[in-house]
Amino acid sequence: MSNGPAATLRFGKRLGEKIATGGVIALIGELGCGKTLFTRGFCTGLGVSEKEVTSPTFAFVNEYRGRLHVYHVDLYRIDNIEVGFEIGMLDYLAQAETSVIVLEWAEKVLPLLPEDYLQVQFEVLSPQRRRLEFTGFGERSSALLRELEG
Repeated sequence: MSNGPAATLRFGKRLGEKIATGGVIALIGELGCGKTLFTRGFCTGLGVSEKEVTSPTFAFVNEYRGRLHVYHVDLYRIDNIEVGFEIGMLDYLAQAETSVIVLEWAEKVLPLLPEDYLQVQFEVLSPQRRRLEFTGFGERSSALLRELEG
């Protein structure tokens, strides 16, 4: 449960501090629910300056260099999975062994995701409160979740 922007940032930062290898993080939730803020925290946990992390809505992809390389992809403007192919989603996803691919609006390209990924579902409960539900698909992401819970 996130009781405000600072808590959402902390959730992301803790994940960034714990992740040890590349992978895919699929963020799902409505506009304004905190996906970019969570990503900012995540990147901060990897050693990226908080000021450097911005929404890539119009650029589609921002890259950050921290302890791990991060591709921050915003699929808000993507209408269908075919456009995902056109912007090179498979090329980015192929980097997931050595880099972290953070996908905002990931529900638009779920069939393209690898078997192993971490999903974070954001639910708006009030203007300040969010429920963040973490689900690990695959052994690596499930192990990361167990480490976060421990």
